[in-house]
Amino acid sequence: MAKATFTPENQKEESFRLLSGRTILAIGLDTWISGSQVVNFVSAAIVEDGYRHVDTASEYGVQEDVGRAIKAAIHTGLERKDLFVTSKIWCTNFCPERVRPALMDTLQELQLEYLDLYLIHWPFRHTDEDSRASESGDIQDFDMEGVWREMEKLVKENLVRDIGVSNFTLKKLNELLGFAKIRPSVCQMEMHPGWRNDKMLEACREKGIHVTAYLPLGSSEGGRDLSHDQTVEKIAKKLNKTPGQVLTKWALQRETSVIPKTSNPDKIKENIKVFGWRLPEEDFRTLCNIPDQKRVLYED
Repeated sequence: MAKATFTPENQKEESFRLLSGRTILAIGLDTWISGSQVVNFVSAAIVEDGYRHVDTASEYGVQEDVGRAIKAAIHTGLERKDLFVTSKIWCTNFCPERVRPALMDTLQELQLEYLDLYLIHWPFRHTDEDSRASESGDIQDFDMEGVWREMEKLVKENLVRDIGVSNFTLKKLNELLGFAKIRPSVCQMEMHPGWRNDKMLEACREKGIHVTAYLPLGSSEGGRDLSHDQTVEKIAKKLNKTPGQVLTKWALQRETSVIPKTSNPDKIKENIKVFGWRLPEEDFRTLCNIPDQKRVLYED
């Protein structure tokens, strides 16, 4: 169940309670493919627009800039405890001896003493030569239990507050749950009305694992830009909201946190202004029944 908090501008924002008892803010800033002006983009989103949840990853190649932006925001008077920072360990580091060094590199780049959330980025391993998630032939199984044990140690050392997974299938998630001493607090996955992923969402709910939805607006690069979907546009016009706000609100009403991806300053401002109102049930259900369910990212 979501609870309300407030930004310095007294803008209401929701958060969700995790298995650990800590909370994750409902809307995050996705720094994946965030452009050349990352420092300005991230610092403005935090200081001017009220974002307090920042999502990044070593594979994005922007963590040093994100760290500079966070440091700049803290210099304005913001406290570290007010921020929720997520990063992810990349597939080339999926062996036990690489987990801690990978985290320490991330903390150094972000200029932080701890992360709020550290995720396994994908449920497979790459060799150093095959560093990108591209074709199935490039991927390998990995010592998931060994890697998870090292991540659990990071929690015990207070270097990481919560740990979780990203892009996991239900089979992989169940495998992890079979040996986890610290259960994953979060499962991050692609999720939007064009790819509801209902089965995975329901499974996570049953297990008490919070879900964060990425690409909640779809993606023009992936051929499914839901902000220009006729159904979404019709609902947005009726409610006097933007399509991005409607899609973000849909995700929140499913009790998922959400990290919209955009580097457009106006849309960054719009996407966080989704509190204090709800999608009517009829419109929510309409979005839940959009046909042609298909992933945007790495569709088979």
